[in-house]
Amino acid sequence: MSATARLLVSRSFIKPTTSASVRSQLALSNNKFCWVRSASHYTASTFKAGFDNEFHKDNNGFHKHHQHSKMGKRQFNGKPGKFRKKQKKVVVASEGSPEEVLLHDINALLETLTAADVVDEGATEVQAEAKPEVEKVEGEEKVEDKEEAAETKHELLAQGTEIEAEVLSLSSTGDGLAKQKGSDSNHIYVIPFTVPGDVVKARVYRHVPQDGYSHADFLEVLTPSPLRDDSRIQCKYFAKCSGCQFQMLDYSEQLKHKRSIVVKAYKNFSNLSPELVPEILDTIGSPLQYGYRTKLTPHFDGPPGGNRRGFKKPMEEMPPIGFTPKGLRKVMDIEDCPIATDAVRAGLKAERERMSKEFASYTRGATILLRESTKRVPKPADGSEIAVPDLKPGVLSTPIATPSADGSYTDFKTCITDNNATSTEYIDSFIFQNPAGSFFQNNNSILSPFTDHIRQHILPPSLPEGAKPIKNLIDAYSGSGLFTITQSSLFPGGSIGIDIADKSIDFARRNARLNGLDESQCKFIAADAPKLFESVSQLDADETVVVLDPPRKGCDASFLRQLMQFAPRRVVYVSCNVHTQARDVGVLVRGRVGDTFGEAFVDPTEGEKKMSRYVIESIRGFDFFPQTGHVEGVAILNRVDE
Repeated sequence: MSATARLLVSRSFIKPTTSASVRSQLALSNNKFCWVRSASHYTASTFKAGFDNEFHKDNNGFHKHHQHSKMGKRQFNGKPGKFRKKQKKVVVASEGSPEEVLLHDINALLETLTAADVVDEGATEVQAEAKPEVEKVEGEEKVEDKEEAAETKHELLAQGTEIEAEVLSLSSTGDGLAKQKGSDSNHIYVIPFTVPGDVVKARVYRHVPQDGYSHADFLEVLTPSPLRDDSRIQCKYFAKCSGCQFQMLDYSEQLKHKRSIVVKAYKNFSNLSPELVPEILDTIGSPLQYGYRTKLTPHFDGPPGGNRRGFKKPMEEMPPIGFTPKGLRKVMDIEDCPIATDAVRAGLKAERERMSKEFASYTRGATILLRESTKRVPKPADGSEIAVPDLKPGVLSTPIATPSADGSYTDFKTCITDNNATSTEYIDSFIFQNPAGSFFQNNNSILSPFTDHIRQHILPPSLPEGAKPIKNLIDAYSGSGLFTITQSSLFPGGSIGIDIADKSIDFARRNARLNGLDESQCKFIAADAPKLFESVSQLDADETVVVLDPPRKGCDASFLRQLMQFAPRRVVYVSCNVHTQARDVGVLVRGRVGDTFGEAFVDPTEGEKKMSRYVIESIRGFDFFPQTGHVEGVAILNRVDE
């Protein structure tokens, strides 16, 4: 085996061999090295997102929360250099999971490092060949000894080992990707709360040997990166709580990174040639970088030993109330959260005070809802003072007053803790009401520029000669009507919201009435997912634009097939997961579903409507969650008429 092949093999944690298993992982093509991994290598690790799940929608559009075990210790998966075989769930390559996203970034970094090593090795060999041949010294080591030494050099470190590491890049998950300082190994360490250029101390706690990386806890900064300024940090829990990743970064750098997340998503998940993806536009920032979250869901665990069947043990002391620390399974006590609005922060304080008196009545853990709700009161015509309204069932004794810039009204804000209560929110002059525990965008400050961007781009800038003007809007995954209502004025044929959840449709109709829209302007339909577009089959696709805003998992194959068969002239795809968005946009551009979703491609049968394909007009990110690694994506596509 050549020295180059041994280098690649050792970096993959595979013993030198000529077996087919090794050959399947290494591909040599045009003298360039490519890392080839089968689907089985995309394995779901036990990486804990913790607070990050606050930003995720489940398949029904509602937030998911982890069931937290009572264990605080991490599970280590082996002694250094030896690994127990564990059954791992295979993650389908099209899911856009955090593990898969991270692995793409690690492989890209490994390719860069390996290519650099190969160049260095080649230069060394040239220099050696240029030297005059010298007599071999006695005791020359054997090739086998060299290979054994190479293996020993790359053995994994024991759990708890502290290392100095240099951070080389920032992954799309928000974690730093680092190498051990002073080591010849290209083994990658995933270290949270770091930025490129940092030299940090970290503690190793879990290995993923089959993919060439390990997880490590951030301990301290030894040499700060030029990008780091810890005076920017506004939360005392930062670098412990898993909610924020970037408080040390200037906001302009955060936006640059979030644009790179979108760029990499389309590179890694769309399966499109680069020429089919336009340049990704700059990410639009949030007007508020702190104090923007209108919803939090802190939680607490039940008493130790109170989980046994039939045994209810009351709490003996107030439990920690907060969020999950990065990589751990226990709850971290959080007294305050500066990315939340003033009303939500006040609500957190009030709930903590309540729990300090009532903890003994709890025999198991629970999640606490904190949702901001607003009452808008116009300024009286006679110029008198605005009276403070009663905002029950809010938990705040005194609502927080926020006067408008022109003084024409005052918004009074409170915090709701009842999942079944109704919360109220304003976007410009639009009003929306929802069950407090259901999904609605959690950064109100960005919703005005966000919906305005959609308004400016939902219609094409121009139409081909002889083309019909667009008159109709279909808002798929409409929820309580965000796009159906805010974009309705642009469509003389009316806007139609479609959702599979009856409760969402009920609130959407209620919101249409609150905004003075009758059914000729704005209506909502509850439809079964397999027959979603049958309910709007009377519309002319040439005169229709479709807005998509699916949950994190993206659209399924059935929906995309229906969409391409309906063939609207224009599609606006909004997503809280740019990786599944990229996957689905790739399907629309190719006009084929099966090659992405694991189905055999079958040509439409005779008499069945063929599926249209699309071209991408623009892609842009929106920063709904400053200080975190999350970015919302908006992709705009036009139908290709052939």
